[in-house]
Amino acid sequence: MNVHAVRTIYMYELARAWRTLFQSVVSPVISTSLYFVVFGAAIGSRITEVDGVAYGAFIVPGLIMLMLLTQSVSNAAFAIYFPKFNGTIYELLSAPVSSFEIVLGYVGAAATKSVILGLIILATASFFVPLQIAHPLWMVVFLVLTAVTFSLLGFIIGIWADGFEKLQFIPLLIITPLAFLGGTFYSIDMLPPAWQTVTLFNPVVYLISGFRWSFYGLTDVSILASLVTVSAFLAACLAAVWWIFRTGYRLKA
Repeated sequence: MNVHAVRTIYMYELARAWRTLFQSVVSPVISTSLYFVVFGAAIGSRITEVDGVAYGAFIVPGLIMLMLLTQSVSNAAFAIYFPKFNGTIYELLSAPVSSFEIVLGYVGAAATKSVILGLIILATASFFVPLQIAHPLWMVVFLVLTAVTFSLLGFIIGIWADGFEKLQFIPLLIITPLAFLGGTFYSIDMLPPAWQTVTLFNPVVYLISGFRWSFYGLTDVSILASLVTVSAFLAACLAAVWWIFRTGYRLKA
């Protein structure tokens, strides 16, 4: 493995985050904190507890997961799109760097930024509500798995997109609505039976449920189902990335 190449890509992408600190770090933290304050105050006054957990604390895992999904996709998508946009992608493809090393550098940096943001938001939330993490190891596992998986998805979107509009299309119009409807602000047990069945077809439900379980031991679906879902999605993204480099889709054209 060309460790120097991977490290160069990785460090360059992390440095880009520091150059755009407000957009990369401060803005997501502020927006998530506003979600927390607004929803916690508006709905928390009507729903004091969910399954024995204070409502303000209950929504914290969902908010972290919401940020993690959108930021992982956006970070990785923009990271690979700009080399395509300015033409430097051809220099990267002609360099003695394998496709695995390219993906490792870009996806690793995007996932790292998302995990750091998640931890910052977790620390911020602790100032507002008392938090407990029943299974800290599993919390880290879900955090890292989700960040890597959706960074891979963002990498795919960045290659697929041929304009800035498409970079925002999936995060804003697909992932964010799925997160809002996936139990970010409520337990799906609060829904009517018919809607519970429909909600189970939303893959984000399994991510949020598993992540919330690591905090409070509460789950809408089984932990095995959550792990299987995120692992299957990770495998699908890896297969898609392999196919892209195998065929040169939107890279060599």
